[in-house]
This record gives sequence, structure tokens and C-alpha cells, in this order.
Amino acid sequence: MRILILCHAFNSLSQRLYSELGARGHQLSVEFDIADSVGEEAVALFRPELIVAPYLRRAIPASIWRQHTCLIVHPGIVGDRGPSALDWAIQEGEQSWGVTVLQATGELDGGPIWASDGFPMRVARKSSLYRHEVTEAASCAVLRAVERFASGSFVPVPVDAADASARIRGCARPLLRQSDRAIDWQHDDSATILARLNAADGFPGVADRLFGEPCRLFDAWPEDRLRGGAPGEVIAWRETAILRATVDGALWIGHVRREEEANAAARADARSEANVRTFKLPATQVFATQLASIPEAPLAGETRYFAAVGRTWQDIRYEEAGSVGFLHFDFYNGAMSTRQCQRLLAAWQWAQQRPVSIIVLMGGRDFWSNGIHLHSIEAAESPADESWANINAIDDLAEAIIRNETQLTIAALQGNCGAGGCFLARAADLVWARTGVLLNPHYRNMGNLYGSEYWTYLLPARVGVEGAQAMMRNRLPMSPAVGLAAGLVDACLAGDLDAFRVDVARRAAELAAAPDLAARLQEKGAQRHADEALKPLASYRAAELAELQRNFYGFDPSYHVARYHFVHKTPASWTPRHLAIHRDLGWSLPQ
Repeated sequence: MRILILCHAFNSLSQRLYSELGARGHQLSVEFDIADSVGEEAVALFRPELIVAPYLRRAIPASIWRQHTCLIVHPGIVGDRGPSALDWAIQEGEQSWGVTVLQATGELDGGPIWASDGFPMRVARKSSLYRHEVTEAASCAVLRAVERFASGSFVPVPVDAADASARIRGCARPLLRQSDRAIDWQHDDSATILARLNAADGFPGVADRLFGEPCRLFDAWPEDRLRGGAPGEVIAWRETAILRATVDGALWIGHVRREEEANAAARADARSEANVRTFKLPATQVFATQLASIPEAPLAGETRYFAAVGRTWQDIRYEEAGSVGFLHFDFYNGAMSTRQCQRLLAAWQWAQQRPVSIIVLMGGRDFWSNGIHLHSIEAAESPADESWANINAIDDLAEAIIRNETQLTIAALQGNCGAGGCFLARAADLVWARTGVLLNPHYRNMGNLYGSEYWTYLLPARVGVEGAQAMMRNRLPMSPAVGLAAGLVDACLAGDLDAFRVDVARRAAELAAAPDLAARLQEKGAQRHADEALKPLASYRAAELAELQRNFYGFDPSYHVARYHFVHKTPASWTPRHLAIHRDLGWSLPQ
């Protein structure tokens, strides 16, 4: 079928459905919901048989839904209505939740139901639940709904009938406003505050004050051991996060966004200070001056790499099982700043000295890596200089992984992976991906950025020269199955996250115990020496950095403009042509 994906932005859910529907042979085109007239024009050009809307911020106009079946993906259970479905569910502590696929009508979230799917809730950020449970449930429900539509015989069930027959608890609820999210630090306990912060994570954050300045709070972590101070007071910090006292303990806040109405002195500060008020940044970066008098609470010595006792803020941790070491790095949204790359490199070098024969790079639950940290770069006094420092730091890490000859290395992608993160993963000997993650192995969406991480060495060796060129030209998401067929990925493992981790541990242990491990390591070393003799790694890096120097310092500002719009979340004014194939002059309807 011809299916038009109508969405506010090509977010993770939209990309997942694009991949799933494309894999089933449907012809797809995407249009951003910018205005009624734009959507109407897309429908006229593409003439879709079905419209799927996975992520909208406003209602589809009657001019479209009256003429075409439009399936709306609502992140709520049957009967639930309103724009803050998942937010309410998290904040109110729902034990189970779901996704409903409804047909667009004149009543918001009130159309007949084509499919639904449920899941148990866990204590987690909204963004994490969205990328895992919501996305999985939505994929199942949408695929079922599309099959039902294609059959021509299915009759969708009215919401009221479905609600009554299933005795569902769903109901209409309003937009969750900041007054509903507000934290009372003098009375709310840690669990209540954590739920409010989790419910607002990603967007819009919780409005609050830090050091007397208005800001939005994001990225909360529980703390089991550190205590002290008056409720709401910042009592410690560690790397990118700050610790705030509560009435019954403390909570870490990893990221904040200053509000525009910051004091006049801050407005008069340098460019970097002005920028930190407009977008999300690590908390310690935003309030570096104020933290000078607050004690640091580092994890002690080399034991800082091992999993801490109890819950705390720890973005890099190491586990060991027999001859296998697992290095976790859970960086917010998968972005890796200069400092984070340097810290991860130090952890990697430490892990190499451990008595293990396999090292598994686990990344984080939501993301493995998305490459350099565009927000920190945007906030720097010189974004060009910080871009240069960041790319060199991630290159240092990639080089260290490539040059390891004493262990077999595995990148286990339990979360999504994009841009430089894809090639950092490919620096490992093996790449195992969880079914359901999204790969975006390209840089072009960021102002035709050339990229580094030794991709010119790593990618052709796996997919061939032509395959590498095609992959870097492509700007569409890739499923692990497609990556496996292309040679970018070595194995696709279980889609369930817990099952994936078990599978990774089992496979890694089998490799560690295999009688041919020594031979594999010897072969690995020989290949690396042969490659180095043919063309040194330094040559690949120098060529990549020469291209990036033009991106960062050259006359073409495309990278800087694209980064600015990405960081500041500038609303789209048009749909990129690689997504909106109906706007390609070379495209025509099949005869």
C-alpha cells in the first residue's frame, strides 16, 4: 500500500514505524504536519491509501480525515483522551499502560479503535518509556491495524463500546500543566518528586528554581546513601549532575534549562552564558560558578568503575562475569561531550587491564551513542573549537578500541545508535544489536557533516567501498536486520531488553570459553598490523579531520546552522525531500 506518515517530527517512534512498514513492502512517504494546506498538498501529490500519524501535536484537519482513513497513535490505554496521556500515567503511578490506534474524527482521541496493545509500567523517565514500552506497543498495534485495514473486512470499534466491554479505566484528561507538576520540596517525598520529574522528562521539564534562578529540571536519578541539608538545597555534585536534598533523602538532577527571565547580570554575560538559558545542558555546566562552594561527591578511586552499592548517579560502570567484562556508559540522549569521551577512554584503558578476555561495550538502556555532544558545543564560547576538541576526543576513544589486541571486543547495542556512535560501535570486533533499535549511520542531516570516528577505515572493510558510499549518502533510519544484511551489524538478538542482556552475556561467555579464542586474537592482531602497514590509522584520521576542519572553520556554515536548529528545536518549515518522496520531481504515481 501507499502509506503517508503524517507527523510533527521524524522522531524515534516515527522512524521505527517507517522501518517496520517499509520492511513489509509498503511504499512510504513522510510529511511534517506544518499547516493544513501542507498536509492537503501532500495527500493530493501522494494519493495515499492510508495515513498513519504516530506523533502529532494538533488535530488532523477535516479536509483530510473525511476523505482518507487516518490512524492516530495515542500513547494511552483504551478510553484515555488528551495530550498528556503518558505524563499523567507516570505521575499518578499507573501500574500498567498501553497504546491505542484510533481513527481520526472530529473528536480528539475519540474515534473508533483499530488496535491497542498494553505493557507493565516501570519507574523510569517518560523518554525512556516512550523509546521502549510505548514504541514496542505502538509497533505491534500499528502493524495489526494496517493488516486489518488491508483486509477490507475489519470494522473498528467505537471507543465507548470498547471501554464498556473491556471495563477499561481510561478517561479524558486535560493538558498536564506546570501547576500540576510543581514540586513542594518542603513536603513532597523523594518518590513523589521523582515521579514528577520522570513524567516531564524530555519535554517540558519541571519548572523550578536553582540558586535563585528559574529553570526547568530534567534527568532525575535516585540516591540511596548521601543525605544532608534542607529540602531543596543543593548538597553535592558529581561530574554533570547535582544532588538536591528532599524531606526523606536526596535526588540527583542531571540536566537543566535556564528560563529566559534569568537575572539581568546573567543576560549581560558572554555568549555561552546567554545560550545556557535557552536549551537543555548538564546541570553542573549551567551552574558551574554556583557549585564552587558545594562539595563534590566523586565515586572513590578505581572502584568508581564498579557498580555502586545502592542507587546513585553513575553514568559509567563496569561489571565482570568470569572472563567477560561489561562496560556500561549511560549518557543522556546518547550525546558524548569531550569530557565524557575522555572519561570513557580512561575507563576503557582501565578495563583492558582487568583479567578478562572479552570486553562488551554496553552503552546505555536508551542509547548506545549518538556521537558528539551538540548541546555542549552550542553552549561553548567557540562552537568550532569545541567541535574540534569533541571529535578528537571521540576519535581517541575509537582508536583505543581499534588498537586493542589483547581482548575480543563487542559493541552490544541495547539502545538506539546514530551518527558517530554507529562508527564508534563498529570500532569493536563484533556488533550485536537488539531487534527494535534504530541505527542512523550517517552524518548528512547535520549540515552535511563529514564525520570521523575512523569510518573511512571501518565501514568499507565491512560493507565494501560502494556500500559505504551508499550508506553515507542515505539519510534514513536502518533496522538491525537491514544492518545485518549490509554487513554493518554482526548479529540481531532478542528484542526484549532483559532477554537481550541475557543473550549477550551467554554469547560473550561462550566466546571467552571457545578453544579458538587465542587463534582469533592472533588473527585479529595480524590483520591490524597488515592494515597499518597498508595505510596507517593516522592517515585515515588526518583525512577525515581535514574535511571536518572545513565543516567547523570553513566558509560554508551549514553545520553550524543545522546544529543551532537542532539544539534550539526550531520548528520545521518544510519536510526534507529524502522523506517526502511525493515532492521529488522524479517521483510519480505507479501506473
